[in-house]
Amino acid sequence: MKPPNVSSVTEFQLLGFQNLLGWQTLLFAIFLFIYFLTVTGNVVIIAVVSQDKRLHSPMYVFLKHLSFLEIWYTSTIVPLLLANLFSHGQAISFPACMAQLYFFVFFGATECFLLAMMAYDRYLAICRPLHYSFLMSPEICTRLVAISWLTGVGTGFLPCLMISKLDFCGPKQINHFFCDLPPLMQLSCSNVYVTRMVIFILSFAVLCICFLLTLVSYVFIVSTILRIPSASGRMKTFSTCGSHLAVVTIYYGTMISMYVCPNDHLSPEINKIISVFYTVVTPLLNPVIYSLRNQEFKEVVRKVVRKKCSIYGVRVKGSFFVR
Repeated sequence: MKPPNVSSVTEFQLLGFQNLLGWQTLLFAIFLFIYFLTVTGNVVIIAVVSQDKRLHSPMYVFLKHLSFLEIWYTSTIVPLLLANLFSHGQAISFPACMAQLYFFVFFGATECFLLAMMAYDRYLAICRPLHYSFLMSPEICTRLVAISWLTGVGTGFLPCLMISKLDFCGPKQINHFFCDLPPLMQLSCSNVYVTRMVIFILSFAVLCICFLLTLVSYVFIVSTILRIPSASGRMKTFSTCGSHLAVVTIYYGTMISMYVCPNDHLSPEINKIISVFYTVVTPLLNPVIYSLRNQEFKEVVRKVVRKKCSIYGVRVKGSFFVR
């Protein structure tokens, strides 16, 4: 039963970065540029991996799904962030807010599962190469990808359902740039203890377990790398794995600090900065680290570009002679 004098909230107002009014135009340009690079980079990865048969191995199948996910994950947040910066405050209806919350949790959880699967794939490829084709067959790879997506779909329902059942008495201003769990619970006039505990347990299960599995995989990978006799081989593999681990640590570290560790003592502005890392920065870093630092992928991209350029050149010459 609702408390007396509680009216149903039909919309919220996202405050975004209103404390940085003098920087709104610059922030808009920066976030728009990052969003453009993120979408373009991930679309290129999907196109290249889909076109070239040499990139149909499990590692690139995972990468293609991660790129597809990153496009939708960042598109759930950034367009509304840009609208907020452009209009200096963006109203969002209650159903739209709940939809954004659901897709944010869904894509965020799916990314955790995919990153853990990719780390496991690298562990098998480096630590158990003789059994790799058996332990990571195309059928097993497809099942792992399907499990990641389906688990993510299910993970998004519970937090969204529990938040939607809360009462909101006002004010209607969300001091954030998207509909996130902590600021929504702070706005509610209901008792949020059960909701907070359920979300904590769910966040701990998804974030900490996936991060632990990823970390354990890389520990085994590093121990195997240390046994490589060639110093140049060790450095090359260390460089690649170190880059992967750095991006994974940024993503999991910021997410865990926001949803698992108590952060009530932090100001809303600090929380916004932390949120920028896992909603804007890591979707840009993932295609850079997982593909552009991969020699095989770069070689395929060069061949695709040369092929396209040669075809374009033939067409241009043909059209020239026709004239």
